[in-house]
Amino acid sequence: MEIAKLGEFGLIEHLTKEIKPKNSSTVKGIGDDCAVLHYGASLETLVTTDMLMEGVHFDLTYVDLRHLGYKSAMVNISDIFAMGGTPRQMTVSIALSKRFQVEDLEEFYDGMRMACEKWHVDIIGGDTTSSLTGLAISITCIGEAKKEDIVYRNGARDTDLVCVSGDLGAAYMGLQLLEREKMVYYEQVRKIQAKMKETKDAKALEALRKQLDEAWQPDFAGREYLIQRQLQTEARGDIIQQLRSANIHPTAMMDISDGLSSELHHICKQSGVGCRIYEKFLPIDYQTAVMAEELNMNVTTCALNGGEDYELLFTCPIGDNDTLQQMEGIKVIGHITRPELGLKLISRDGGEFDLLAQGWNPLEKS
Repeated sequence: MEIAKLGEFGLIEHLTKEIKPKNSSTVKGIGDDCAVLHYGASLETLVTTDMLMEGVHFDLTYVDLRHLGYKSAMVNISDIFAMGGTPRQMTVSIALSKRFQVEDLEEFYDGMRMACEKWHVDIIGGDTTSSLTGLAISITCIGEAKKEDIVYRNGARDTDLVCVSGDLGAAYMGLQLLEREKMVYYEQVRKIQAKMKETKDAKALEALRKQLDEAWQPDFAGREYLIQRQLQTEARGDIIQQLRSANIHPTAMMDISDGLSSELHHICKQSGVGCRIYEKFLPIDYQTAVMAEELNMNVTTCALNGGEDYELLFTCPIGDNDTLQQMEGIKVIGHITRPELGLKLISRDGGEFDLLAQGWNPLEKS
């Protein structure tokens, strides 16, 4: 069987279905944003880990190492917040090839430190080794939470409200913009290099070399927010603080890394429920809509399936509706239903469509 047939979460389920925790300290193992461990203290320990691979998760053509370090830390911190916890420590392991210099790693660690300082997270160790295939990053984040504050993916119930923080699709549009400008750059370089091969005049050759040095001048005017959303990921600890202050306890929650549609499927599957999501309520930034139109893409599809938003998707009892409607940065986009009603998207004109899990799958065939 090919791995692509199962996909990322199918593969995890296939490989771990026979794994059963044997230690009483393991409260929650595989299957959520974090593992939950109990060592007899008043707080539970949360543990999450992520691996980022060059060429799969990031492209160093347009991602500088400081932003990469910041994002690498934030995506792990986000998982702790997605469980209702507080991040405390982080370990960092890196495999790198000989093309990297000490100064490159200094940039990477500067970015990580900025992210960790924002949420008071300590970098406490890790590992460094060589790589023959580019840069690989593995980060583990450790957090804590009271038992009653932890939010799993399996607690959504019929009539619960479905909510998201922030806006959706902007990070994906930022990626599309960066990829487009990269292609423009490569085409410019190809043309200049072709001219250089044909040129014999030293003066003209020097002028072409100067053009080559200046070729990378991307056009991001009016699209700065999209670039920021892709390169400078932010974990939504502020939303967790808002919910705590309002005494709202979500029934299920996870962060949106692979796309809203995929994350909704995870929550509904693990909670044994269905849902209704309304297109007209999806929060979409103006720049996202304009960029989608420019690229001839459906903006709703981008918002549902784009991924890398790292916003929070959560469900709450319907009794919290009035409070949620008044909270800044939170949008109610639908509600949970009985499982037999399935997962549905209600279009702006009232049409009902199956909500398909079409978010990013790292193990899918290219």
